[in-house]
Amino acid sequence: MDAAIPALTEMPAPQFVMTDDGVRLATYTWGEPDAPTVFCVHGFGSSTRDNWVSTGWVRELLRRGLRVLAVDQRGHGASDKPHDAGDYAMPVLVGDLTTMLDTYLLDSVRYLGYSLGGRVGWQLAVDAPEHVERAVLGGIPDGRPLARLQVEQARAYVDSGEPVTDPVTRRYVALAERVAGNDLRALIAVAEGMRIGDSDPDPAAPPHQRVLFATGSDDPIIEESRHLAGLTPNGMFFEIPGRHHTNAPGARAFRQAGADFLAEP
Repeated sequence: MDAAIPALTEMPAPQFVMTDDGVRLATYTWGEPDAPTVFCVHGFGSSTRDNWVSTGWVRELLRRGLRVLAVDQRGHGASDKPHDAGDYAMPVLVGDLTTMLDTYLLDSVRYLGYSLGGRVGWQLAVDAPEHVERAVLGGIPDGRPLARLQVEQARAYVDSGEPVTDPVTRRYVALAERVAGNDLRALIAVAEGMRIGDSDPDPAAPPHQRVLFATGSDDPIIEESRHLAGLTPNGMFFEIPGRHHTNAPGARAFRQAGADFLAEP
């Protein structure tokens, strides 16, 4: 099977899905249509290419006979990038995923998400459990994502080039700028939108599907992630050795453990 899969996975042209509020989502597929589908959703400031193709995830999943469906979340990649924080509230992000599944006529998928994609995947599994057979949730904190980003500093940097002094905000800005085509104003809106309503994972109402949590050993959120896994009825935890939040998706150990879990019958 490996001989038929190129060493470097090519990015197909995006197929666009229109949401109820008129946002175009760029989607991508690989593999045989009748194979079990893994739905891949990337993290903040990233994209399908950055999180799943360049890191070898798509190839790893194809090697196991799985089909891959991926999306550039709104505000990212080749998808539309609105600048209003209300366009990024959690119910909106979850609704984007259910719209995609309906468009692709998929009743249930095996879910793979990292960071922001992990957080949205948690909520999808809780709110629409019929759509998620099992899930790998990487880099997901037990706490509000992006809460420590200083929005005003990030906005001043975008508007006037004012230096960012807060180290957490500086890391987020650097993360966003490393991906070609990112729109910093849209990503600031993502950070603001994630603070609308109750955007925390609710440990009192966890998913009941089998869930593999995975976080890097050098990621500050690792203990919160481990705790969240322990509160999930069918949760397991995998520590990604020697990795922090940004470089964990590219770890071979994570890729193999996650693909093994997703490929189980």
